[in-house]
Amino acid sequence: MHGIGQQVLGEGSLLKDWQPALLDGLRRHADTTASSRSVAAALDVRAVDVAMAFYGDVFRPAGSFLAVGDPILGVADVAAGLERELLAAWWAEAARVDGRVAPPGGDTLAATPQWVQRGLMQLSNSRFFAGAALRVMVRDLKQVARYLTEPAVRTAARARVTELLEADTRVVVAHSLGSVVAYEALCATPGHRVRALVTLGSPLGIANLMFDRLDPAPVDGQGAWPGDQELVWTNVADPGDVVALVKDLRPRFGRRVRNAVVDNGAKAHSVVPYLTDAVTGAAIAAGLA
Repeated sequence: MHGIGQQVLGEGSLLKDWQPALLDGLRRHADTTASSRSVAAALDVRAVDVAMAFYGDVFRPAGSFLAVGDPILGVADVAAGLERELLAAWWAEAARVDGRVAPPGGDTLAATPQWVQRGLMQLSNSRFFAGAALRVMVRDLKQVARYLTEPAVRTAARARVTELLEADTRVVVAHSLGSVVAYEALCATPGHRVRALVTLGSPLGIANLMFDRLDPAPVDGQGAWPGDQELVWTNVADPGDVVALVKDLRPRFGRRVRNAVVDNGAKAHSVVPYLTDAVTGAAIAAGLA
């Protein structure tokens, strides 16, 4: 399941990148394991139905079927509250992992339009957001906020997952905001047969902004487990991934979560290097075996 900013694409265009990268990750796993079952699963994956739960069109402006495109967004469009809080979190994490980014400083709580402009400028200097236009960063902030605050958007996005869950669905792979959508959809589908949940570059562990807004709501600081006792959840993060601000999900979701850190090179949040890593391939192969 894809992440933010994919509203002008679709199931087929996303799978064009996802499926070969997923196969590469399985091959890398097969190269490094002596488990015949895992190798067999990796080599036979072409026979497995792979489907993309696409929800990007939920965020696409009305009339964009004729390629109207995204609205022009600027500094003034970053709303007070959740959007500016998320910007602050991204900015602080980018400064922590990238020496080219100056930290927010003591005026974080003010979050004035001038502060927003400085934050977006600093993010544009980072390796993580290099090349991203200001309006793209603003759009991504708004997509996250809309998912968390608009029930109709949340329901529509989750439905894209649940309608693809069949009796023989064994593995769910989800990236970025898609990991939140997939997690909530699995929690809302009791009795599903998914054996492996693989989250890539996930923001699920970010307190207040994400974790405390989940549905179902955490109880006593612990998030719900998204399946039965047989489900294995593997969370994969790059140390420089600003979106995956919290790399270890165990404090939030329990010690059963298997956390892995990988090196995605210059594209810390890109889904392709996440998928091609042997760690991801191993998690997918185990669910298929």
